[in-house]
Amino acid sequence: MNHTQQTSQEHRPGQLPASAGPVLLGLARTAITEALGQTATPIPEANWLREPAASFVTLNQRGALRGCIGSLSAHRPLAEDIRANALAAAFHDPRFPPLGAGEWLAVQVEVSVLSPLERLAVSSEVDLITQIQPGRHGLVLRYGSYQGTFLPQVWEELPEPKQFLRQLKRKAGLPPDFWSLELEVYRYHVQKWREPQAPAGKAT
Repeated sequence: MNHTQQTSQEHRPGQLPASAGPVLLGLARTAITEALGQTATPIPEANWLREPAASFVTLNQRGALRGCIGSLSAHRPLAEDIRANALAAAFHDPRFPPLGAGEWLAVQVEVSVLSPLERLAVSSEVDLITQIQPGRHGLVLRYGSYQGTFLPQVWEELPEPKQFLRQLKRKAGLPPDFWSLELEVYRYHVQKWREPQAPAGKAT
């Protein structure tokens, strides 16, 4: 893809440059294209791609989610993380059937690179709400074997903090009104880039 829509916050020290977008989107699209047995344009390497980082790859088809898989911790080089999550989003998201070659051109790719998780000390849900900023913070909830996360992009669909938390608890497998002092809460932010639309010549 030659055109990208950067939807990240302004650049901060320690974050990836804005020019990273086309490279990361290209890596994700190339990985899926090659897995489908199609020819893809090689993506140039960059030193920052070798640094460990956590990412999510989201696929949308005509405005609807088609797959989303990612990492919460930086456990491998960013390039490897992007490729692995792109393939998982396309072919191994349990919510969807594997992506087919016939629908691939109608899919829009989005890539998010996460900041390190920041654990929050919270005494109640009201306390938690005061520590998160709608539209900016992603959130992770952990309770024993239960875990769920929402990227900051989910605020676009769930702008009210209480509803955001209720739906996140459901995603984690917990009751929407659940609360425990043993609940672990982490926040993070992302840099994200999105293809403005599916490539030219997309399927109709």
